[in-house]
Amino acid sequence: MHIPELLAPAGGMPQLKAALRFGADAVYGALQSYGLRAFAGNFTEETLKEALMLCHENGKKFYITLNILPYDDEMQGFVDTAKKAWQMGVDAAIVSDIGAFLALRREVPQLPVHISTQANTLNSETALFFAQMGAERVVLARELSLRQIAQMRQKLPEALEIETFVHGAMCMSYSGRCMLSDHLTARGGNRGACAQPCRWEYALVEKKRPGEYIPIEEDGRGTYLLSAYDLCMLHHLPEMVSAGIASLKIEGRMKTEYYVANTVMVYRKALDLLQISEEAYRAALPQLEQELLKASHRAMNTGFFFGAPQPAAGANGFSQTMEYVARVEEFRDGYATLHLKNRFYVGDTLELLCPGGSRPFRVEQIILPESGESVETVSVAGQRVKIPLPFPAEEGDFLRGPNRNHQK
Repeated sequence: MHIPELLAPAGGMPQLKAALRFGADAVYGALQSYGLRAFAGNFTEETLKEALMLCHENGKKFYITLNILPYDDEMQGFVDTAKKAWQMGVDAAIVSDIGAFLALRREVPQLPVHISTQANTLNSETALFFAQMGAERVVLARELSLRQIAQMRQKLPEALEIETFVHGAMCMSYSGRCMLSDHLTARGGNRGACAQPCRWEYALVEKKRPGEYIPIEEDGRGTYLLSAYDLCMLHHLPEMVSAGIASLKIEGRMKTEYYVANTVMVYRKALDLLQISEEAYRAALPQLEQELLKASHRAMNTGFFFGAPQPAAGANGFSQTMEYVARVEEFRDGYATLHLKNRFYVGDTLELLCPGGSRPFRVEQIILPESGESVETVSVAGQRVKIPLPFPAEEGDFLRGPNRNHQK
């Protein structure tokens, strides 16, 4: 069985390192301009060089996101940025605007181009146009079903790869082309600055009753009817493979390194087991699903892959069964030095998350490295602490602990 590429988000160096360590085949990220996540950490030219070195040393790929919709007066800067990224060694550029695509084919013909989902590719004729113009991959519009994707695959040249999303947050608008943020906050979603107003709470106003706001009740937390469910295709990887999809993309360039590590680990394990046998993959699904729930997420469904999503909208806030506690910076002589993210206590049962999975243990001691003092708890994010571990750990592993809000 041909296993697709697992493509992970890299909002910055911490996320990139986590993606590579936990099993991604490739990552996608942006420089400081022309990507669609202006508020992610993104990469400077110096950190991009480091990122490319890490990727290529490990046999992985880096795709630069250049999927903004540029104006005329931005086009030269856009092309210059793409040219610089190619000279630095990126493996492909992800582009959504047709004019930008044509400019890159003319000015930087050596740079492989992937067509972004923002380009709304819904049929084989459009995909063939991009292929004929030199695109190597098309990220299909998310409104397609698996049946439609499989039919398209049969009509396309073998050299043209198909990529789709497999997991993560989904925009409520058609292939992500939303004007709501621009209208309400003057922050354009298609310019990389979406304020995500679809996640806000709303009330109804009837035209003949001005000023009378009618709440839309769902539960005590309110309602979010414009907010799409997160996508999760963990249970349907065989169908995605059968449809001929070459790359499975995890959404999340605004996510933490812990989220990236956890999600990549789950899908890496699932794909590796599927390569062994479908029976092995299916047997592991209950445990893998529980692992996904340990990182922050909204309610999840299968998007449009099996027809219009049910339920179509109304995903409320985030939940997670466990909480990101710390990142391991060093392990020596049975002690782990940690970079703290969230509070934990002596006596807590935590889990060490590493590429092989998660291992629970009880916290027996917390030590402040500067003074050697033992304390009962730590709570300052960014603080360095040491704890004894009953098994080895490595730099880049994570600790997670009980989500006390979830338990309530």
